Amino acid sequence: MTTTTTGPSVRFTLPRGGEATAPPERRGVSRDGVRLLVARSAGPAADYRIHVEHRVFHDLPELLEPGDIVVVNTSATLPAALDGRSPDGRMAVVHVSTTLDDGSWVVEVRRFDGTGPDLDVVVGTYLALPGDVRLHLEVSYPEPGLGASRLWRATVMPGTALPAYLTRHGRPIAYGYVDGHFPLADYQTVFATHHGSAEMASAARPFTAPLVVRLVARGITMAPIVLHAGVSSPEAHEAPVPERFDVSASTARLVNDARAAGRRVVAVGTTVVRALESAAAPDGTVHSAHGWTDAVLGPDRPVRAVTGLVTGLHAPGASHLLLLEAVAGADLIRAAYVAAVERRYLWHEFGDSMLFLP
Repeated sequence: MTTTTTGPSVRFTLPRGGEATAPPERRGVSRDGVRLLVARSAGPAADYRIHVEHRVFHDLPELLEPGDIVVVNTSATLPAALDGRSPDGRMAVVHVSTTLDDGSWVVEVRRFDGTGPDLDVVVGTYLALPGDVRLHLEVSYPEPGLGASRLWRATVMPGTALPAYLTRHGRPIAYGYVDGHFPLADYQTVFATHHGSAEMASAARPFTAPLVVRLVARGITMAPIVLHAGVSSPEAHEAPVPERFDVSASTARLVNDARAAGRRVVAVGTTVVRALESAAAPDGTVHSAHGWTDAVLGPDRPVRAVTGLVTGLHAPGASHLLLLEAVAGADLIRAAYVAAVERRYLWHEFGDSMLFLP
């Protein structure tokens, strides 16, 4: 095991056996039965206190207050992993991150042995994909002209409608810590409506329909946004690239009403934080917005609208840890991860959860 530093503040070691290797339901635990670490902070600077408690996700309604708003991502996961073959016969795995406005794809080419991205591929490479489709790597993405790149903008021949093609030929993206292959349904949240994410908006995975009913019955407002998540960077921990998002006028109004009433705006996942903050003015007022966001949040760009966060556990070095710090502050994030390591919480998309209430 090695210790990794992310930014100037969060430092921890992922404990041995700390990765969730399968969905909780396949470990005999319900979706909303995963553990929930609750981290709160309160008090003036002279008497600033942090409180950490250990609950289960099923307890979420009683941890929030009537009038709070919970904002969720309704993007659904695509089966975005494909097998490809280069002209010399070598096999590769292609992760399709998104489609651009001109119809081209953004892809990551990964080594077939599962050891990470293939940084030896070059501009002009052709890959044969299932269904007699050819993929042509045109330019590095998002920064053109790089000699070696993890992501590429690629054209597809013949032109192919992405969701239908992936439904026929793809499988869910999975990394080495996942033990086996699981159906696409295991990578969907209860809110999944708008197809477009390469990887699951996993912070919302523990929600169930009965849990949502209990939240609403308690007087907690649920509001949707859409952000189609691209492929993550588990090896290099790169910041997220531009992603397509949509914050509706009705959600903006609900968020602003909650803020005006002094209630919390609780984002479910880093994708929701990114979308809301991309639609937020400097004073925290949220407006309807859609398109592409390149916002990267961190200590130098703290949040303006979000005041609480439900999230999974991110690996040492993950860029998302800086976003967590932008929401909750370095001290609260550090205390939460120390407690999670001590109590042997489980990491990644099938793991346990955290609730930050700064």
